[in-house]
Amino acid sequence: MDISQIIGDSFEYVKKLFSDLGRLAILVILDIIPIVSLIVLGYQTRVVKETPTSQEPPPLRDYGDLFIQGLKVTFAVVVYMLVPMILIMLGAIGFILPMIGLRATFPTAIGFVLLAVGIVLAFCIAIIMSMAIVHMVKNNSFGKAFAVGEILQIIGKIGWGKYIVWLIVMFVISLAVGGLSMIPLIGWLLSLIVSPVLGVFAMRSAALIYSEAVPTTEAPPAPPPVGPTSTVKFCAHCGARMPADATFCPNCGARQ
Repeated sequence: MDISQIIGDSFEYVKKLFSDLGRLAILVILDIIPIVSLIVLGYQTRVVKETPTSQEPPPLRDYGDLFIQGLKVTFAVVVYMLVPMILIMLGAIGFILPMIGLRATFPTAIGFVLLAVGIVLAFCIAIIMSMAIVHMVKNNSFGKAFAVGEILQIIGKIGWGKYIVWLIVMFVISLAVGGLSMIPLIGWLLSLIVSPVLGVFAMRSAALIYSEAVPTTEAPPAPPPVGPTSTVKFCAHCGARMPADATFCPNCGARQ
């Protein structure tokens, strides 16, 4: 798929969120509540998990699991951005505070250097982090978020040029959507509605471009039961062996 096809597919995908206004309303409400909003982020990871095999947004259920998945993504982002944010904060202390008449603890020049290095480092890390989150979700492994070698190989398979263009397009779309908040009277309401939708859009497109390098294969059909008293069954989504009375697959987390 080229960039236009990825964007087009993602747009058609998020349009289907509006076919279930109850689900959309819950996402909007959850998204504006601190901490609870992690459920929405978890829902967006489920979009990643099901892309590209599913063409429909997933149902909104299993809130506890969604919260945990959202917490994992948040923690991964914090780990990635910890050093840049420290540099930026130190730079602000040394560079910005003197500009507003406050005393800094070290020279302004050092503050400027720290601020600049922090911003550049944050930008560079963000390039890798986009695929790192998808890689983590797809493999259901928190450690995969920091498998930098694997992530760089995936981006290389996608093509650095194509990948950078996709990032730029997503950045422009985010800016355009963010501009809705500037519309008088109704801007704030539009922003509340669009925020979770934009997240689903971004996750769908990220998962699609990821699949350019790591194609998703359909799970093989589940083998028949061993016998009438069999104590095992096989996941209909990934084919993994699991207890017969299990409600969720221990491998992919899908409801049975």
